[in-house]
Formats: sequence, structure tokens, C-alpha cells
Amino acid sequence: MTYCLGIINRFGIVMAGDSRTNAGVEYTSAYRKLFDFSLPGDRIIVICSSGNLSVTQGVLTELQRDLQNQEQTSLYTLSSMYDVAHYIGSKSRQIQDRDRPWLERDKISYQCNFLLGGQIKGEVPQLYMIYPQGNYIQATKETPFLQIGEMKYGKPLLDRTITYDTPLEAMAKCALLSIDSTMKSNISVGPPIHLIMYETDSFVLRHKLELRLGDPYLAKMRKLWEEYVRQAFEAMPNIEWQSEAENTKEDIFID
Repeated sequence: MTYCLGIINRFGIVMAGDSRTNAGVEYTSAYRKLFDFSLPGDRIIVICSSGNLSVTQGVLTELQRDLQNQEQTSLYTLSSMYDVAHYIGSKSRQIQDRDRPWLERDKISYQCNFLLGGQIKGEVPQLYMIYPQGNYIQATKETPFLQIGEMKYGKPLLDRTITYDTPLEAMAKCALLSIDSTMKSNISVGPPIHLIMYETDSFVLRHKLELRLGDPYLAKMRKLWEEYVRQAFEAMPNIEWQSEAENTKEDIFID
């Protein structure tokens, strides 16, 4: 399992992902899940992946092969992020259709998901989630973040924190905290963590980060966050219990 997320607003895009894969309790390994296909000065294209590793690697290989062969349709020739999302979805369907019979025979899930974030000249920054079926949805002002993989543990923090006006640096910290919260609750998510932060209309990725196991910043962030959450919990007012008079009312039992 893995966890990747993308956040977008008026200031730009933040995307992050862990690197752990899990083939059972006796075997875990690390594979990068965040990939930069950008063409500086013309387009920023960042892709995160989750799901069946062989399928996602196959899709990414096909994308890279089209670039190397200078195919008519590739990440660098398409004129909109919408078209790029459709192109990646088509590649995903092709690989899944090819491998499905053999994986299904051994009851192995072949499905995968992708996050696509970036900006092509002439457009505003955009963020998409591409489903296993090849269709996709786009992040909006009202829903400025998308997640794939083991998402449930990191979502509450995003729900309570992220808005369309959140500064980029704050968005990046929130993304790391979201991943750290997931790692705290689920051993199938783990470092190295990869993070990018893109500023709208800059057409260059100036901010990239890799945090490995035991990284001092990651440890400090976790320690501070746990302290602040504990302080907030302790500051919560006590429960206002019902009075004795209210408790003497006749109970109703339903058989």
C-alpha cells in the first residue's frame, strides 16, 4: 500500500508521496511513487502512482518510451492538462487489459490510480485523479486536494486545514503532516517521502525534497505535532454531564 496526495490553490501545487510497497508482513520494500516529467519553461507535469506496482511501472515506462521515441502523442505534445489526463488513463487501461487475465487467475489486484498535477503554458495549474478505469476527476476551489492509496488517516487534517487561500509553504507542511499521520497509524506507508512545491506561472520546479527514515526534520515535525495535539486535547472543556434530575426520567427499553 502507499499514500500520495496533491493540493492545489491560487498560489500553486503541492504533491507528496511515500515509497513503501507491501507484499505481506515478511516483505516490504521502497519504490518511488512521485515522478517529475516536467519540461521547464513550457510545462510542469508531476505524476504520483498507487496500486499494483507492476502495472504502474508499466504505465510510467510507456509514458517515458513515447517521449524517447518522440511519438506524435506524448506528455510533451498534448496541449492541455485535460488531454494529458486522458492520455495517462488510456495507457493505464492498456496495461491493465494486457495483464488482467494472468493477475485475476492468481487473485491479484491489477488496479492502480494516478495523481496528475502541473501547468501547461496558456492554462492555469490543474490537479487530476485518474481512476483504474481510465476516467478522471479534477480538483476544484471547493475540493482543493486529492488523495490515492491509504488515504483515510491523513484526510481529517486536510479537511480541517486546507483552503483555496492557504500559503504554499503551509500547504507543504500540511502535506507532510498528512503523510506522517498515515505512517503513525499504518505500517504499510513509510519513507522515503518525496515532496514537490510548484509556484503558479513559474514553469520550473524550484522546490523538491526527499525525507528518508530518521530524517531530523521529519522527527522534529512529528514530535511537535504530537505535543500540540496533546495540548489542544487537554485544553478541551470538560463534558457537561446530565444532572441527577434528568437521569431520573424513566428509561424506555425496546425489545
